[in-house]
Amino acid sequence: MTDYGCLILDVTSVEEPPDKEFLERLGHPVLVCHGPDWGRACPIIKQRCPKVESAHGVIFQLDLDRPQHRVILKRYQEILADDIPTVAVVEPGQEERYANLLGGIRVWSGEPSIAELDGFAAEVETADELRSAS
Repeated sequence: MTDYGCLILDVTSVEEPPDKEFLERLGHPVLVCHGPDWGRACPIIKQRCPKVESAHGVIFQLDLDRPQHRVILKRYQEILADDIPTVAVVEPGQEERYANLLGGIRVWSGEPSIAELDGFAAEVETADELRSAS
């Protein structure tokens, strides 16, 4: 099995997301980011984040109704190279409410399905292969 680049699952839950195990079985190392300690701002807001710098793909699953989470997603868009696959997982109504922010990012509504995760992993693999070929 090929080892691929690191994926970031940016989630608010303190539990390990089930997506992590599935993506790791596909050969992707996965960093789960639960955010900074309570009362501290996410480092991506003011500076670069070492986790983001190593990312080959990002699944963003924070609540866009929270202003700080919208800022974090915007920073991902500013920092990540165009060839880094990024998905935002949104709650019902958020895709329309935050359409301007979500422009250019794939959006999944609700918990990702196995098919969506598998397709995302394939997209990351393709991007990795294209980068290594150039």
